[in-house]
Amino acid sequence: MSEIMGEPAEPIPRGIWATAKQSFWDLFIWKQRTEMVNEYGEVRYEWLAPPRMKNPFTLFASLGMRGWAMFLVGLFAWMADAFDFHALSIQTVKLADYYGETRTSITTAITLTLLLRSVGAAIFGLFADRYGRKWPLVANMIILGVLQIGTIYSGEFSHFLAVRAVFGLFMGGVYGSAIAMALENCPVDARGLMSGILQQGYSMGYVFAACANLGVGGSTDSWKTVFWIGAGLSIAAGLVRICFPESQQFIDAKKEGHKHITPADFWQDTRIMLIKEWKMVIYCIFLM
Repeated sequence: MSEIMGEPAEPIPRGIWATAKQSFWDLFIWKQRTEMVNEYGEVRYEWLAPPRMKNPFTLFASLGMRGWAMFLVGLFAWMADAFDFHALSIQTVKLADYYGETRTSITTAITLTLLLRSVGAAIFGLFADRYGRKWPLVANMIILGVLQIGTIYSGEFSHFLAVRAVFGLFMGGVYGSAIAMALENCPVDARGLMSGILQQGYSMGYVFAACANLGVGGSTDSWKTVFWIGAGLSIAAGLVRICFPESQQFIDAKKEGHKHITPADFWQDTRIMLIKEWKMVIYCIFLM
């Protein structure tokens, strides 16, 4: 039986400017240029009508109890992570007074945190692919809480900077594990909507940290109370995650015999991806 063919479209050209030109004019066409690959590896391009948008409430209902549980735990972990980070950024005046440093010196801790965040994301991304979504996130959140407590007991400014640098490693590992766990358990049609909601966990963490800062008052030592709250939220997020099972998608992949991802495999795949998709990577970095 011959395969049913749709309306043919021109193939995607090679080259940055040619691709950009075609993509720009495609914006004014209702249909979407789609690459189709058959079971023989043959590639063709067709015009397809865009998928029909669904009511957000229909998408919410499609998650089910398990999907919502996983999503809310991921949102809570991401919010707690953001609270921990902003607990410092909104209290630079108090910390400067406490350590006898300038506010510029205090913000060095923020720089160290962000510099090491990408390293932590790579490390815990490997752990999540190899050991699952559950236990790497549990360990990550509990250690974040411990580091918040360590910040409170940093008597010297140099100790403070060292603890915040290590904090950056573990901060970087939260979002990848949280979003993987949350979205893997969502139906495909709902992932765009739910990923946008999940991203707001960062804003929620900032708002809650700001409210906590206002609530504890303006005394110099009150910054410690905000850090205690952050430590409690992070450890609570880790303990709550223990109560829920591993992501079913990870279990299914393991049953199918997918091999563990080693660091060598990761860097090899990253190199191949960068060679092929370096333009998209640069775009996404500027977009963020």
